[in-house]
Amino acid sequence: MSQFFQIHPETPQTRLIRQAATIVQEGGVIVYPTDSGYALGCHIGDKQALERIRRIRALDDKHNFTLVCRDLSELALYAKVDNVAYRALRSHTPGPYTFILMATNEVPRRLKHPKRKTIGLRVPDNVIAQSLLATLGEPMMSVTMILPGDELPLLDPYEIRSVLQSQVDLVIDGGYCGMEATSIIDLSGESPVILRRGAGSLSEFES
Repeated sequence: MSQFFQIHPETPQTRLIRQAATIVQEGGVIVYPTDSGYALGCHIGDKQALERIRRIRALDDKHNFTLVCRDLSELALYAKVDNVAYRALRSHTPGPYTFILMATNEVPRRLKHPKRKTIGLRVPDNVIAQSLLATLGEPMMSVTMILPGDELPLLDPYEIRSVLQSQVDLVIDGGYCGMEATSIIDLSGESPVILRRGAGSLSEFES
């Protein structure tokens, strides 16, 4: 049976944030709010937790995972960022964007794209997610909370808990936090490529 924390979306309770961070650090899988809906998250270095998320989402080994970072400086530790990419990141983080970049050696090999050696990174504009990441002191591995066969992500934390109560360790209820997926922009090449149109303005990336 998963734990269920009701955390205030604007003034998160420090005690609950610390407990959530401990669950992640000890190998747990959590459901947490972002600025584009709920997501599944786990510790960046925990292979067993990653495999649990693969099973929940029915993902193959070619799926691109995302590292959720608390700010631009942390993101730059895990990705190779040139001047063009840095300007784009600075003006769009935090926000509902996932950026594909060349991964550094700080990223575990199993999280990189097997051929291109890229990684998805994002900085969510959500107070609960930011508080959790600050307490952890490192990124979380993350994917959207959408179940196999569904076209839309789950929005209700109570429904999420009911469906996944034996498969995750914690569900954080942070209220309604949207349902539009992030926009995905590939910054690993010579020019930006929009891979998915979702939330947020994309005018800067359109030629």
